[in-house]
Amino acid sequence: MFDFLAKDKIIADKSFNRWMVPPAALLIHLSIGMIYGFSIFWTGLTKLIGTECSESTSFLERAFTSSCDWLRSDVVWTFAIAIVFLGLAAAVFGHWLEKAGPRKAGVAAAVFWGGGLMITSLGVSLHQLWLVWLGAGVIGGIGLGLGYISPVSTLIKWFPDRRGLATGMAIMGFGGGAMIGMPLGDSLISTYGIAQTFFFMGCIYLVAMIIGAFGYRVPADGWKPDGWKPEIKKATTMISSNHVHVGVAHKTPQFWFLWGVLCLNVSAGIGVLSVAKPMFQEIAASSIDLRNIF
Repeated sequence: MFDFLAKDKIIADKSFNRWMVPPAALLIHLSIGMIYGFSIFWTGLTKLIGTECSESTSFLERAFTSSCDWLRSDVVWTFAIAIVFLGLAAAVFGHWLEKAGPRKAGVAAAVFWGGGLMITSLGVSLHQLWLVWLGAGVIGGIGLGLGYISPVSTLIKWFPDRRGLATGMAIMGFGGGAMIGMPLGDSLISTYGIAQTFFFMGCIYLVAMIIGAFGYRVPADGWKPDGWKPEIKKATTMISSNHVHVGVAHKTPQFWFLWGVLCLNVSAGIGVLSVAKPMFQEIAASSIDLRNIF
C-alpha cells in the first residue's frame, strides 16, 4: 500500500541535484525544532481553570483532574517525556530507517509529531494532563526521534565530501524551529487560545513535514560527488580500522564514556530550554524591580 514510500522507489538518477535535499531536510527539522520553544505554553497551561489545586491533591490526581489548575512542574514533564522518547525512538528505529528509507521515516515522523500535537489539543480542551503527556510527550516524542535522524542520515549520504556542512544544515534547522515556532505560537495563543494553537500547529507541521519527506531522494549505490576522491587517512592506535557494529558498540567502555559525556552536556542545555521563557520573564521582572529600587 505504501510502496511509493519505499527506499528503492526514491533512488535518484544521475541528473538529480543533491542541493535539492537540504531544503527538504530543513522542513523536517524546522517543524520538530518547535519542541525547544514549548516553554511558551507553560504559563497558560497552569491558568486554564482559574482555581489552584489544594496541597492535598497528589501528582497522580492532578494528571486526571479537570477541576483545578496544573502546576508548572506538572506541565514541564511534557517536555521531559518528549525528549526521552526522542532518544528512544532514534535508538530503536535507527536501523529500521536505513532499510525503510528517509521518505517513509519522514512521513511517519510527520504523522506522529503532527498527530501528537492534535492529541495534546484535545487534552488541553478536556483538561486532562495525561492526554497532554501522551500526545506531545510520548507520540510526539517518537515523531521527534524519527524526524531528527532521517535528515541527518540522508544529508550525510549526499555530502560525504562535506559531512560537517551536512550535519550543520540539519542541526541548524532543529534550533531554528523554535525561532520560528515561538513567535507563531505566541500569535496563535493570543488569538485562538492554547488548545486551538496546538491543533493548528499540529496541522501546519504535519503538512510541512510530509512536503519535506516527499522531497527526499537517496543516492544510488556507489554514487560519489563529481571530482571527489576520499582521503586516505593514516592508521593510528586511537582510531579503529574496523567498523564497530551497533550490536557490539554498547559492549565497549568507550561507548559508555562518550554516552556519559553527551548525556551530561545535553541534560544541562535541555534543562534550561525546558523553562526558557518563564525563566526569562522572571529574570526580566527582577531586573525591573531592582531598577525601581535604585
